[in-house]
Amino acid sequence: MESESESGATADTPPLETLSFHGDEEIIEVVELDPGPPDPADDLAQEMEDVDFEEEEEEEGNEEGWVLEPQEGVVGSMEGPDDSEVTFALHSASVFCVSLDPKTNTLAVTGGEDDKAFVWRLSDGELLFECAGHKDSVTCAGFSHDSTLVATGDMSGLLKVWQVDTKEEVWSFEAGDLEWMEWHSRAPVLLAGTADGNTWMWKVPNGDCKTFQGPNCPATCGRVLPDGKRAVVGYEDGTIRVWDLKQGNSIHVLKGTEGHQGPLTCVATNQDGSLILTGSVDCHAKLVSATTGKVVGVFRPETVASQPNLGEGEESESNSVESLGFCSVMPLAAVGYLDGTLAIYDLSTQTLRHQCQHQSGIVQLLWEAGTAVVYTCSLDGIVRLWDARTGRLLTDYRGHTAEILDFALSKDASLVVTTSGDHKAKVFCVQRPDR
Repeated sequence: MESESESGATADTPPLETLSFHGDEEIIEVVELDPGPPDPADDLAQEMEDVDFEEEEEEEGNEEGWVLEPQEGVVGSMEGPDDSEVTFALHSASVFCVSLDPKTNTLAVTGGEDDKAFVWRLSDGELLFECAGHKDSVTCAGFSHDSTLVATGDMSGLLKVWQVDTKEEVWSFEAGDLEWMEWHSRAPVLLAGTADGNTWMWKVPNGDCKTFQGPNCPATCGRVLPDGKRAVVGYEDGTIRVWDLKQGNSIHVLKGTEGHQGPLTCVATNQDGSLILTGSVDCHAKLVSATTGKVVGVFRPETVASQPNLGEGEESESNSVESLGFCSVMPLAAVGYLDGTLAIYDLSTQTLRHQCQHQSGIVQLLWEAGTAVVYTCSLDGIVRLWDARTGRLLTDYRGHTAEILDFALSKDASLVVTTSGDHKAKVFCVQRPDR
């Protein structure tokens, strides 16, 4: 296996313990992955300088985006049932992205094809402020770990950061064409990947910058590992790199047969950061040890429903891995495919446990924290909740008249916020009889 490393010693991967089964459905014994000895303190977060912002009284907003009046450019009318509690309708084109503030889960930021981004209140859709100044579609948006800052990024690579309480812009930067953006989980540090292959890291708002140079192709997806000291980045050429954020070097490089045979589309890590899951247009999901950089499992869609008999090249073009993630309470992983298949894999046996079919392609999936429930949003405009233990559909939520392009879940899983090609964002209250 080809795995390059610029660092010295690596430890063995924590073993995946065996899982006991009774029949095909019920898990008798639930085990957790051994996280191993605790990591040393997070040097990166400690290095970050404290940023003191002058606090000003928040002005009372008087613009309300929840008023359901016709918006310019919106065609058609609401068809079928609308299960949503709040509709935010200030965008005038497709809404590409949404993120919730992590501290209180009371605010959302959305960005769209209309070159606009808005910060608004979930409870009633009240507009707090517009993140003005973008001149291209806003495809990335998110709050800092403490909810004091919000970042927006457009396709051209213009990134802006706003202080939430004062509603003022505090930082901006023009990078290359933007592929992805993510805040650090412990510090006011922003990371982004661009089409030139670079991954950028900035302290905000002072602007100190590091770049991590990948291959000469787009850095298509990335994720900061839970320890805050490393990040995993996937590239268009199928390679995967794990970066040391403090030293600036690549710890592991997976390429050739170890990498993917097509551009990466998504990446996720488990709760303790010991495992990485990567997805690609080659329809494979690869399980990688974050410690050794070795591939420890490969998941393939061996029997994908409704997939016609196609040649190998054609199949890779008509299907791909669109989203994936780890369950936090059981050794399970979910993979969502463009052909509408949701696959639940058992990490202990590395076997397919359930296959759940959608009528159209899956756009994104999210696991509910502390449970074995996985949420999906798809091109048919519907949010669905699945019990990963049984593969059963629990419920669905409808209201959009076009495809859902992104969604976010509140910490307590009481709210789902969606964005759509119908120019709207919606808030759904999740009601489950089993809790």
